[in-house]
Amino acid sequence: MELPRRAFLHLAASAAALPLTSRIADAQDHPLQPPSEQPVRPLAERLAAYADGLRYDDIDAATIERVKTHVIDTIGCGIGAFDERPVGICRDVALAVSGNATIIGTNRRTTPDLASFANGAACRYFDFNDTYVGRFAVHPSDHITACLAVAEAERASAQELITSIVIAYEINCRLVDALDIAMRGWDPTVMSLPAVALAAGKLMKLRPGQLTQAVNIAVNDHIPLAQTRVQTLSDWKGFADAEAARNAVFATLLARGGLTGPAPIFEGQSGFFKQVSGPANIDPDTFGRRGVPFRILQCAIKPYPAVIYTQTAIVAAIEVAKEVGSLDRIAAIEIATTARGYQRTGSEPEKWSPKTRETADHSLPYITARAMFDGDITNESFAPQLFGDPRILAFMQKITVSEDPKLTARVGAAVPTRVTAVLADGQRISREVDYAPGFTERPMTRSEVERKFRGNVGKRWPQQRTDAILQALWALDQTDDLSVLLGRLSMQEKP
Repeated sequence: MELPRRAFLHLAASAAALPLTSRIADAQDHPLQPPSEQPVRPLAERLAAYADGLRYDDIDAATIERVKTHVIDTIGCGIGAFDERPVGICRDVALAVSGNATIIGTNRRTTPDLASFANGAACRYFDFNDTYVGRFAVHPSDHITACLAVAEAERASAQELITSIVIAYEINCRLVDALDIAMRGWDPTVMSLPAVALAAGKLMKLRPGQLTQAVNIAVNDHIPLAQTRVQTLSDWKGFADAEAARNAVFATLLARGGLTGPAPIFEGQSGFFKQVSGPANIDPDTFGRRGVPFRILQCAIKPYPAVIYTQTAIVAAIEVAKEVGSLDRIAAIEIATTARGYQRTGSEPEKWSPKTRETADHSLPYITARAMFDGDITNESFAPQLFGDPRILAFMQKITVSEDPKLTARVGAAVPTRVTAVLADGQRISREVDYAPGFTERPMTRSEVERKFRGNVGKRWPQQRTDAILQALWALDQTDDLSVLLGRLSMQEKP
């Protein structure tokens, strides 16, 4: 049938218009990027590229020295806590499985993921290992035990071990700089997942694609709750980061085998930014490398076995107590801290009546009172008979804790605290401290690091053997066999 000319032209015009309409709709649904703007690769890929690209030769001598300092400090903390009951539980569970990674303090081995957990639990137990203060405080040295375990299992060189530790610190600290997940109800140990996964993957010599999958797997299924660090604190307070390391190492083993994980894990519709942290702009091209300082140089070594927000309070409290003389003269103690310090150490009633060691070493009232009475804070300060001392509990009732916005506003590595004693006659004696010994502005010398190490290991080894172990650890970058080095730390070895 022949169409009338008018109808034919109408149909032809309609047909010609359809592709144009479709193209307009497609352009609206999928807007074209300007030619000058390249798509940004997912963050997991960019973090993987950073880890893959970093070489030992990129690491300067000062950073290598700092790595050795933090390894020595971390191992000392772990040996010091070796006999603690919760640490022993973790060690026994790990030793039920045989493997090729040493449990520090023994001559026995387990799998690298379980060694990461058991050793990490020991090194963190006293809350005495290092710290980094960004948007909140973390303990990057919790990653050292994972790096040691994987390096030993992979028979990696000392140079490869040091590189992996630098990577773990850098990624953890940079994420802490960019993301404030603690205020959203998540535990800071979530930052350890990509950090350890990439450090472990570097030691396993994974390709960039496998490193990316290690991050995807580690992050997706292991997001920890911040309930770990509020109200009455439990054994888990010191073990949450060790568990993050265990999960990250296991995820990396899976990625090496060829498993893939959810992606894009950070930017996805139900990914990390959307569900956990909120949006962030993180550029690994600005991370530490040759000519750009590494974040490990901004990490502090703790002088006291207590949460970071109390370190400066201890210094201030001791100074105030010395000036006051008799503490009976004190009618009230006013402690001013930062918003985070208040939230973590002085905002809950449990901090005025600690029932566990973990609550006591996160209690600004208890730690301040103990420091004023004893002139120091040591591992023994948190024995049950001490944090339950009626005299201390009564004195704590004179203490109030509040946030000072001016202290909160101070940025960088400062953790400021002001302790003010109000005497019965109305006189006020006050000290304000920004940095404790061991902070980046007051770094420990080698001799001070060794003094802390010796204090932690105590009499477990004869002095001559302790001297030899310290000498070997300071020569970590020249070590030929990590298994031999770790074996020297065994409690069973005869002097």
